[in-house]
Amino acid sequence: MCILLQYLIYDQLGIDRYHAIIDAVLSNLILAWLCFLLANIMKYYLPRNEKYWYILVSSLVVCFLWLLLLQIGLYLIFPANDAYLQFVQNSWSIRFGAGFLLVSSLSMFSMLYYNQQEQKDAQARKDETEKLSREAELFKLRQQLQPHFLFNSLNSISALTISDPEKARHMIQQLSEFLRGMLKKDEQSVIPLEEEIHYLQLYLDIEKVRFGHRLQTTINVDEDAKAYVIPPLLLQPLVENAIKFGLYDTIDDVVITINAHKTDHHLLIRITNPFDPETSMPAKGTGFGLTSIARRLYLIYSRADLLKTGKEERVFTTEILIPQST
Repeated sequence: MCILLQYLIYDQLGIDRYHAIIDAVLSNLILAWLCFLLANIMKYYLPRNEKYWYILVSSLVVCFLWLLLLQIGLYLIFPANDAYLQFVQNSWSIRFGAGFLLVSSLSMFSMLYYNQQEQKDAQARKDETEKLSREAELFKLRQQLQPHFLFNSLNSISALTISDPEKARHMIQQLSEFLRGMLKKDEQSVIPLEEEIHYLQLYLDIEKVRFGHRLQTTINVDEDAKAYVIPPLLLQPLVENAIKFGLYDTIDDVVITINAHKTDHHLLIRITNPFDPETSMPAKGTGFGLTSIARRLYLIYSRADLLKTGKEERVFTTEILIPQST
């Protein structure tokens, strides 16, 4: 396009076709080659400061080189007494101005483009770093769950080996099945609610060996909510929290209720348990509970409103909201 435009200008000035074509082709090829070199240099080196001075100096250098190489080329192609060379000498200032405008525009565009690409790469690296950090923290939280639950179960088994060896043996079998299933889904990010409920039932079977008839549970899951997905091993620490504050400070039978149903693009799970505000001590235990679950939900879904708790008439309620992809 530039070659054709320059040729048409020369044609309007009355320059013969031979000289016009050679000048247009040679000058534009040299300028294109130098601009290509400049763009590649800017691709691998962009100054952090004084960028506009960099563009000005680099554009001036490219224009001087362009005119120097063009002059050498034209003097090699045309004979020394060719009258066209005088026209070339008289047009250096115009050529330099036009070339500087073109090169500086290209330099500015290249700088903006490569700066944008650099920012995109930096943002991508930042996002990847944050993703790896979230995954590492999630992994830490999930690994923290396993020894926490295992220590509690082993303490219970230890107590039962003396008082009721048969229950201890049954509890070991239940614990083995639960841990085997936990290992299988350790690498999964989400699982169907139905599968999560199955492993929750295994956990409750273990706890019922420990507490006997005192622990009673009711699980109500809507049929159309079973296919909804949930982060694995999310319900077990919530139910463990309900058992801890519902059973530890009483000798009465306790009923823990788990309800799950779907709402607008969400899975709503509500866990209720009775509690005695005079004897229930939130500071007991290892501290792995609601705070860790809230943190885990935030890391996965980037929302801090997915876990809520409430107390009403000696009933403690925990609600979790799990977003579902549409």
